[in-house]
Amino acid sequence: MERRDFLRGLALLAACPLCVKTTFAAEGVHWSYEGESGPEHWGSLSKDNSACAAGSQQSPLDIRGAVKADIPDLATDWKSGGTILNNGHTIQVKAAPGGTLRRGEKTYELVQYHFHAPSEHLIEGKSFPMEVHFVHKHVETGALGVLGVFLVPGAPNTTFASLAAAFPQKAGEEVTFDGVDPTGLLPPSLAYWAYEGSLTTPPCSEIVDWMVAMNPIEVDAADIKKFTALYSMNARPALTANRRYILSSS
Repeated sequence: MERRDFLRGLALLAACPLCVKTTFAAEGVHWSYEGESGPEHWGSLSKDNSACAAGSQQSPLDIRGAVKADIPDLATDWKSGGTILNNGHTIQVKAAPGGTLRRGEKTYELVQYHFHAPSEHLIEGKSFPMEVHFVHKHVETGALGVLGVFLVPGAPNTTFASLAAAFPQKAGEEVTFDGVDPTGLLPPSLAYWAYEGSLTTPPCSEIVDWMVAMNPIEVDAADIKKFTALYSMNARPALTANRRYILSSS
């Protein structure tokens, strides 16, 4: 076990004890994406959110100036099914148990995936209509590994269409579904950018290994509208890299 991963695992438990739940977002304190409870105020809403204002490795980023590096390939082995929750901030899918993502010698377990509109990460200043975040926990340390994939309008995507048809309409509503394979939300190539960052929602804990797929997937524009009808804007603005290296797999 690498010492850095161990320390980040301890930080996860200390700074984000509720991350063992599937929301990976602060509970108990109202926050939003606009107004007095919007991103620029998250750090002052609760002392638990101090990293949102004072952190030096915050996410998301505008990905630019990436450095080509020999970083490990990604391999997913996810399971079909789960439950879909409208948690008041996004549509979130609690993943079926046993799904994994491997990055070299590291193995992460898929816990949940959720959606943002527009995309939280930018590429050379460009945003995308949506972004899905696949949230994983490192098997040994409990630190997080999050894979982001951009969604753009185009050909229908069977997986996203199935999810969109089942989106719970009210906050707190949850439905169970079977047979939907999250692998269908991945591009054919898993070339990616990597950097060390944070949760993009309160408490903004800096315990995330970020992996952002270079290639977007196409989904039906009508299915994007089904999400934006519920959440027209649930993206934290891109933040400064603060001299962090962003690595490119190709």
